[in-house]
Amino acid sequence: MSGMHYEGMIIRPPSEADSILLQVTVGCSHNQCSFCGAYKEKRFRIKDPEIIDQDIDYAAANYSFLHRVFLLDGDALIVPQPRLVGILERIREKMPWIRRVGVYGNAKSILRKTPEELNALRELGLGIVYLGLESGDAQVLEDIRKGVSPERMVEAGVRVRRAGIKLSVTVILGIAGLERSRIHAKATGEALSAMDPNYVGALTLMVLPNTETAQRVSRGIFRVPEPRELLAELREMLLHTHMTRGLFLANHASNYLPLRVRMPSEKAKALAMVSEAVEGGRALRPEWLRAL
Repeated sequence: MSGMHYEGMIIRPPSEADSILLQVTVGCSHNQCSFCGAYKEKRFRIKDPEIIDQDIDYAAANYSFLHRVFLLDGDALIVPQPRLVGILERIREKMPWIRRVGVYGNAKSILRKTPEELNALRELGLGIVYLGLESGDAQVLEDIRKGVSPERMVEAGVRVRRAGIKLSVTVILGIAGLERSRIHAKATGEALSAMDPNYVGALTLMVLPNTETAQRVSRGIFRVPEPRELLAELREMLLHTHMTRGLFLANHASNYLPLRVRMPSEKAKALAMVSEAVEGGRALRPEWLRAL
């Protein structure tokens, strides 16, 4: 066998850089978000069991030095429970050294799983779910065509946590444009507080040419906030985010001010640092260094 079977562009969370990437679905089951160009060329489907089995066999033979698996693509949690259980059982059988399996999950796919089903997945090694909240503001979620309300997002996040699975939530600075920036920031902090995730990853909106957001920008009906306006948004979001433990990260390559905040102990220090940057007292990451 020549290697793993990958189709199209492969996207994984930054924290899964040292994981075996196992593609069990192609594309994203939702694939309508106005800002996302990641899966536009892919029609969603679950891959053939034989191909998945071949990839697990290949990984078992070649990647025994890696201790985590990440299931691709955009929403592998949508795979029906019996098939997902089978995949996790095969990973455990062929690669008993694997310590954690991770997956992207949207609110719809999480809420399709009963608490009992999520417990079963956890027992088979599912250790973390990455959920794209993007915003806690209902208007913004509607505008970006997320297809779900903030209440359902929170419900999904809480369900993951109650199953004993780690929850990593992504939010996007600038996604509300300039007009709703503060409303978005406050509502997002409140949604994060209700979920109480293990990790928050705050990204900054990068306008991709093949997206609806890019069209709205070019028509002048959407304005991306300036760097210091984005930092004011981050400050407002952090102010309203109350986590009992875990990390609030704004260290993605898209961000102007890299932050890694242990919650809640380092929150006050982080707020002071962001305020200093908002007021111009701290250098920001230059445009040419920013990336997806």
